[in-house]
Amino acid sequence: MVVKYKPVSHDHEAFLKKASKRKEFRKAYENLEEEYRLTREMLAARSKFGLTQEAVAELMGTTKSAVSRLEAAGKHAPSLTTLKKYARAVGCRLEIKLVPTARLTKSSTRAAKN
Repeated sequence: MVVKYKPVSHDHEAFLKKASKRKEFRKAYENLEEEYRLTREMLAARSKFGLTQEAVAELMGTTKSAVSRLEAAGKHAPSLTTLKKYARAVGCRLEIKLVPTARLTKSSTRAAKN
């Protein structure tokens, strides 16, 4: 008996739209929003240069499994040193910014200091 490979199609946008209707999912997803954004940027940078995880691992001096963990949102909290190594390996530089949110005001930051 020959088993034929039949990949399962996956519409990620449709999945997110449906799953986001569940309050628990929406909250968990929002809590990982920054991690997902970073992961998308990392994957896009690696893809832009046509690099495999194996190639990035070699350039970083690590293993493919370490790169895989690094590219998995919410699974691992990498150090700045590791992120810098990854950025260099995929032909980028790391840039980190603190972006003000609308929730904080001068009065609330003064209160937090006291």
